[in-house]
Amino acid sequence: MRYVPESRAPRPRRPDPVGQLLVIVLLGALTYAIIEAPAVGWTSPLTLAFAGAALLALLGLLAYEPCRAEPLIDLRFFRSAPFSGATVIAVCAFASLAGFLFLSTLYLQDVRGLDALHAGLWMLPMAAMTFVCAPLSGRLVGSRGPRLPLLIAGAAMTLSGVLFAAFEAEDSGGTRFAAYVLFGLGFGFVNAPITNTAVAGMPRAQAGVAAAVASTSRQIGQTLGVAVIGAVLASGVASSSYATDFTEASRPAWWIIAGCGLAVLALGALSSGRWARGTAERTAERLKPLTPTDNARTT
Repeated sequence: MRYVPESRAPRPRRPDPVGQLLVIVLLGALTYAIIEAPAVGWTSPLTLAFAGAALLALLGLLAYEPCRAEPLIDLRFFRSAPFSGATVIAVCAFASLAGFLFLSTLYLQDVRGLDALHAGLWMLPMAAMTFVCAPLSGRLVGSRGPRLPLLIAGAAMTLSGVLFAAFEAEDSGGTRFAAYVLFGLGFGFVNAPITNTAVAGMPRAQAGVAAAVASTSRQIGQTLGVAVIGAVLASGVASSSYATDFTEASRPAWWIIAGCGLAVLALGALSSGRWARGTAERTAERLKPLTPTDNARTT
C-alpha cells in the first residue's frame, strides 16, 4: 500500500452495481441450468427458466454497459483481437483444467478405488510439469511474445484429451502417465501469455481493467468446466452401474476437453498475428481519454 500505486488510471473507477448484478444473474442462472439439466431434463420448465434468465441478463448487459461512462465491462475492449482471444483462451484453458481434474479424481478414486494419496501421486506428473513449464513460458513471452507458448499449450492439451477420448488412456498406465504429463506441460505454458495478450496494446490507464477481465475469465472457465463436464458425465452414468459406465460415459467429456485445447491452439494462432496486433492498436486509440486539445478540436 505504501509503494505500489493503486492504479495506472488517473482516478479510481466508479462502481457499477447494475452491471455486477447482471453478471451475477447471468453466470449463476447459466451454471444452475447446466448442473440441474441432467436430473430434471434439458427441456424442463426449470432448465428453460434459468436459461432464459441467463439470456435476458446477457442482453441486459449488452444494452446497459455501453450507456455508462465507466462500465463494469467496457465492450469496446472486445474489438481488440488479442484481448478477445485471451478472454476466450482463459475460459477454454481453465474449463479444460477443471474438467480434467474433475474426471481424473472421480476415475482414480471411485472407479480404480485408489485413496486420496495414491490418486494424488498419479496426478503429480501434471503438477510437476506445470511447475516447471510456467516460468519457461514467462521467459518465452518476454523474449519472443505469446504466440509460441500458446501454440505449445494448445497442442499439448489437445493431445492429452485425445489420449483419453480416443486411446482409452484410463486402461493403460503408460498412456495415462503421458496424458498427465502433456496436460501439465500445456497448462504450464498457457497462463503467462493470457494476461500478456489481454493487455497488449491497451492504454496504461485501462491495462488493469483488461487484466481483471482476463483473470475473471479464468474463474468463469473453471465454473463452466465443472458444470458442463459434470452434466455430460451425469447424463451417461447410471447410479446402479457407476464404475462400469464411467469410462464410456466420460468419453464425450474428454472430447470436450480436447476441443478446449484445440480452441486454445487456434485462438493462440489467430490472436497473436499481425492482423490481431493491428486491431489492438486501433482499439487502444479509441480507448485513450480525450486531452484538453482534443476536446477543443471536437468543439
